[in-house]
Amino acid sequence: MTMGMLERYVLRRTMGALVGALSVLSAMVMLIAFVDIARNVGTRADASFIQLLYLTVLQAPATILVLAPFVFLFGTMWAFVELNRRSELIAMRAAGVSAWRFIMPAASASFVIGILSITLLNPLTTAMTAKFETERDALMNGYLKTAPKGIWLRQGDDKSQIVIRAGARDLVDGSVRLKSVSLFIYALNSKGVMDFTRRIEANEARLEPGFWRLTGVREATPGAGAIRSDSLSIPSNLDDRTASERFNTPQAVALWRLPATIKRTEDAGFSAAPFKLRLQQDLATPLLFAAMSVLAAAFSLRLMRLGGLAALAGSGVALGFGFFFFNELCSTLGKADVLTPMVAAWTPPIVAILAGFTLLCYTEDG
Repeated sequence: MTMGMLERYVLRRTMGALVGALSVLSAMVMLIAFVDIARNVGTRADASFIQLLYLTVLQAPATILVLAPFVFLFGTMWAFVELNRRSELIAMRAAGVSAWRFIMPAASASFVIGILSITLLNPLTTAMTAKFETERDALMNGYLKTAPKGIWLRQGDDKSQIVIRAGARDLVDGSVRLKSVSLFIYALNSKGVMDFTRRIEANEARLEPGFWRLTGVREATPGAGAIRSDSLSIPSNLDDRTASERFNTPQAVALWRLPATIKRTEDAGFSAAPFKLRLQQDLATPLLFAAMSVLAAAFSLRLMRLGGLAALAGSGVALGFGFFFFNELCSTLGKADVLTPMVAAWTPPIVAILAGFTLLCYTEDG
């Protein structure tokens, strides 16, 4: 369906407001991220201003993408407030133009931008987030305040399983290296049950193609004494990317790799709920952006008729915080397996767009 001159004009004004809202949000996120990184990293490591700025640039895009719904909420609201101030919406309504006619182009554009964000921006931001986590850990050199106390991995097949615990990890020439490592090895017995067979302690384990190379090894089996050796090789079905993905947060895994990551995580016996939730949230992004535009436009039109720009601004901020709280609540319930990932991810945008359509119907159609 082609757009007329009126729709193109409203769309241009809306896109300009979205760019302005994105600029303001980006500046705020960059400033807050730089201060946070300078406090958590700069005071605990010998980092220069350039290194702190580099970490900020790597981290900020992912945060901006998370807060992108606010761009469409406040940007669309800003655009329609300006149209009301210039009496352009009044002239459109006096000419018999329905609100649906100038709201739908903005909502459609938001939907298209959502598709572009998950297909083009998502892989870029996830790569930058993974790079940020790697660079931050390397810079902190194990002194990161939020670092986990223990790192756990699992590998194996239907005949044997190996549970790996490490005190710390890093990357050396692109290869995963673990320190203070414990390996618990299980084998399938004749009854089809995994029995514990031996435990291996090592000072260091480095992942090579097809195996773990252990150094400073102490090996013990039930009912036998410990055996020491300088090095030992243990077969592994993990590669560097797979092992790194186990350490990364779901935000550091690109959309296209999430299904494979979910399968590998479940095969290893771990919960894949955070990755499933991230996948569903990415798929719901276009609908979420469109819902924010519809809700903001409908909210603006109604309040402008009642009068009071101060009430409009306050209500818009309250709406934004209310939606953010609801979205975070659903995400938390999804990560805890209280809600299924699909329900947790799709409920906020569906509720928002239904609320916007309901308000439009009540306001415009009686």
